[in-house]
Amino acid sequence: MEPLGGLFKSYDIRGIVGEQIYPEICYRIGQAFASLMAEEDASLEKILIGHDMRPSADALVPAFIEGVISRGIDVDQLGLCSTDMLYFASGFHNCPGAIFTASHNPSQYNGIKLCRAGARPIGAESGLIDIQGKTMSEDSEPVLSKGNVHSLEILDDFVNHVLGFIDVKSLQPLNVVVDTANGMGGLVVPAVFDKLPFRLDLMFGELDGTFPNHPADPLNSENLVDLQRKVQSSNADIGLAFDGDADRVFLVDEMGQSLSGSDTTALVAKSILDREPGSTIIHNLICSRAVPETIKRYGGQALRSRVGHSYIKQLMAETDAAFAGEHSGHYYFRDNYRADSGLIAALLVMQEMSDREISLSLLRKDFGSYSSTGEINFHVDNPIDVIERISDTFSDHEHDYLDGLTVNGDKWWFNLRPSNTEPLLRLNLEADNAVTMEREFMNVSACLQQFVESEGKAY
Repeated sequence: MEPLGGLFKSYDIRGIVGEQIYPEICYRIGQAFASLMAEEDASLEKILIGHDMRPSADALVPAFIEGVISRGIDVDQLGLCSTDMLYFASGFHNCPGAIFTASHNPSQYNGIKLCRAGARPIGAESGLIDIQGKTMSEDSEPVLSKGNVHSLEILDDFVNHVLGFIDVKSLQPLNVVVDTANGMGGLVVPAVFDKLPFRLDLMFGELDGTFPNHPADPLNSENLVDLQRKVQSSNADIGLAFDGDADRVFLVDEMGQSLSGSDTTALVAKSILDREPGSTIIHNLICSRAVPETIKRYGGQALRSRVGHSYIKQLMAETDAAFAGEHSGHYYFRDNYRADSGLIAALLVMQEMSDREISLSLLRKDFGSYSSTGEINFHVDNPIDVIERISDTFSDHEHDYLDGLTVNGDKWWFNLRPSNTEPLLRLNLEADNAVTMEREFMNVSACLQQFVESEGKAY
């Protein structure tokens, strides 16, 4: 086999269609995935497989299925589904699963997210490297008696599961604008909202993997502009922006102002703690200080984690945490098989708005206000070496290495962590106010500039 050329990432498999990911390699990955799952569970009978709306799925998914059934394992095809639907199906049916998606990446990309039975994670440190090795193996295993392929409808069960997180009868008739960016939200959002007393205004709801309106990446503020305008022009109560595979969501208040992933994490954490006082809530170390402050203020146990779903899900399992949130718009729920769901997070925020009869712009004021740079990339030759040098520069400040380098000042902090796939350092810096944030950013940036190959880019 040819080298895989960066196809295998830290948390999933993702690449350019025709160059990095193509039917032959998908067949081999299907074989490798099925073999590993069978090795871990001798009683394994079937694997669940879904896909998003990208046109390339038409060629890639059948090849992957052929690889799985060549190992004697049955396949239940879910068809079009969101990533959180796949995780739900894996938990509900207690089967390993795979979904073909490249999330927020442009249309020329596709990829595969994998999980064990019960939606348990598969990442670089929890099986993905083994699958890569099996995919690359020169030894072709003999084809066994082929498994069978069946169809499985999961949408209705998924909708009922999601609605189980809220009290539908207590909801107020909110006006909600949802931008699904032609992604899988166009399937799951109407199915859920059909059961709710909300007026839904759906933007770009047609499933179209060419993304004709704007990229399906709500972490980039440029992609929120259409939603912000629509929320204001229609006097809506809230706006929701989903990514391509609909597992992430970002919120916009009635004034057209966006909420960060940290804002939403704090809001949802408070909602969870109202239901389960004293619960453990996990936040990744890029989240605003407002998050652990909110958790502690409402009587919860705040626990800090590395960035990434595999680390967070493992920590949730070890601590029985009720909820976890990331700055990137991923929100994980113990009662959702520890998997993430933007839909569940959004519904809990709207439940809070209804229960308190308060606008989102007022609700968000309860959860702290800090100034942040957002995430900025710096291109460097040797990220690990640069981190060591920056650590020496800030040696008189408290710091740790849980995920890259985190340095804590009195009224500011920053985290510098390497990309898993590129020669990049990712900087996030937060301060008590905009003046301090700008001053400290200039200070850290000046230290980094001596190592920079090209300009950093904020997004």
